[in-house]
Amino acid sequence: MPEYIIASPTKSNEICSLTMVRRVAAMLDLENSSFSEGDILPTGWHFFMLAGETRKSELRKDGFPGLGVPIPELGLSRLLLGGRTVVYHEGIVIGEVVEKTSFVKSITEKTTKNGQMAIVTIQHELCRVLEETPAIIETQTYILLEEQKVQSKPVLETSENQQPMADCQKQLIPDETLIFQYSALGFNSHKIHLDRNYAQNVEGLPDLVVNGGLTTLLLTEFIRTDLGLTLTDIKVKHTAPLYCNRPMTLTAEEGETGWKLNVYDNNNVLAVEMETTIK
Repeated sequence: MPEYIIASPTKSNEICSLTMVRRVAAMLDLENSSFSEGDILPTGWHFFMLAGETRKSELRKDGFPGLGVPIPELGLSRLLLGGRTVVYHEGIVIGEVVEKTSFVKSITEKTTKNGQMAIVTIQHELCRVLEETPAIIETQTYILLEEQKVQSKPVLETSENQQPMADCQKQLIPDETLIFQYSALGFNSHKIHLDRNYAQNVEGLPDLVVNGGLTTLLLTEFIRTDLGLTLTDIKVKHTAPLYCNRPMTLTAEEGETGWKLNVYDNNNVLAVEMETTIK
């Protein structure tokens, strides 16, 4: 297995901007004037501070702006989000400056029956000024795959899967506007979220893909607004894609130490699993 020289951590100062917070609120169809400088940022809303600054000429062929830090060229053209963990040690105040540190935690290459793949893990830390311990630590796991040949446009069939049952549940339909606004706020130009022609005719997907981070945000909002709970950490695993304009069902079941949340697609196929710890 080749050994890679992994770049040193990158550091930058990020502003928890009131403007950005109010735009997130507007995207979620919340009253944005209720947010002011000095308030604590709602749990899960920090995603816009993790955005990269990749120049257009340096984007991957699929439009993805990178993983937040430089990684070696692996020769794998397709990229998927496998999951993430987030630990919320402390709240971030709207209007304050935080230091972001990002680095490649690991790169693992594998050979599978479908070809070469790599698993790249990136860690981001958001630290308040004069604090030694990060307020938020987020670890993202990406799966990189070889280019695939698209033979025909796939069609989503309606299945006979049993409808999900849970203590609490709600249904949402992510549309093009929601996917675009989330992508814009996070500076994510990955074409599977924005270019239907690319998604269908290059990646072989039925439609635009719902951002994994957007699904996570909708789950943390489900916890915050519907369940009225405060998170201390989450662990998210993506098991199947979710597509634009197709209903998805969010479910929540209370356990001994936290809540287990799932997201099912329009065919009642499990797409996302989240484990949480609650204050």
